[in-house]
Amino acid sequence: MKVDRLVSIIMILLDKERIGAQELADMFEVSPRTIYRDIDAINLAGIPVCSTSGVGGGFEIMPKYKIDNKFFSTADLSAILMGLSGLSNMIRGDELANALAKVKSFIPADRAKDIELKVNQIYIDLSPWMGNRNIQLYLEIVKTALQESRMLSFEYADRYGNRTARIAEPYQLVLKNSHWYLQGYCHKRSDYRLFKLSRISRLQIQEETFTPRDYQKPILDFKEILETMQTKIKIRIHNSVMDRVLDFCSYEDFSPDGNEHYIVSFPFIENDYYYNILFSFGDKCECLEPLYIRTEIKRRIQDIAILYKN
Repeated sequence: MKVDRLVSIIMILLDKERIGAQELADMFEVSPRTIYRDIDAINLAGIPVCSTSGVGGGFEIMPKYKIDNKFFSTADLSAILMGLSGLSNMIRGDELANALAKVKSFIPADRAKDIELKVNQIYIDLSPWMGNRNIQLYLEIVKTALQESRMLSFEYADRYGNRTARIAEPYQLVLKNSHWYLQGYCHKRSDYRLFKLSRISRLQIQEETFTPRDYQKPILDFKEILETMQTKIKIRIHNSVMDRVLDFCSYEDFSPDGNEHYIVSFPFIENDYYYNILFSFGDKCECLEPLYIRTEIKRRIQDIAILYKN
């Protein structure tokens, strides 16, 4: 969000004497041209930012300038507080607490009640309902390792349950689809890897430090790839599982079939993951077509029946 980036830039400029455009661009993963536009926007808002060219040059807020607490609108402060509060539910630390305190210091007394009301209209809680109790602890360990550029050791289980010992240089914590991941350089594989925190065990921070490499960001958007791989299958579901099916497709893919059922055009890739999604709906879901998918589901059900029969 641009507002968040502008606020962050202002905070950095207030904290540092001078910083270059490229350094800011690297921090926020945008182009230097975007940073220059942001600086123009900050100047237009009434905060005097001057630039110095040449070696050691960069941007700085004019000396002795104090930011007016009316600079931020009610919507600006509400959005920032909602984001910081949601993140602080999962990743605790002095940095987030200080950031929250600083933002709250910009709230004028006459707008405090209105801002509190707007912040409470949306509550972001990233903590899971249930699951791996180590996730919270592991987030703190990874955060410390990131800040201090220290190596991490752990055991990692692949999707088949095979466990291997790993040593990794941590570079980024990633929250994707309600799951936390560690992006790091794995010494065992001699390459960057995205590790799912729920598959990590025996996580320990090492005394050994490392010099950060040219960081390779993880690929997180597979929309175009999935669109080429996915096909639509026709399933019939009971309305009791409709809310769960909606996690994978939109309401436009549903058409009523009697009083209690729907016919759904469901996105599907022929692999274990997607077959298991269908199985997770139990007897409340039936694959109608194509025939080869339906036949494969019947075969897998027979294998399960044999397992329990024996």
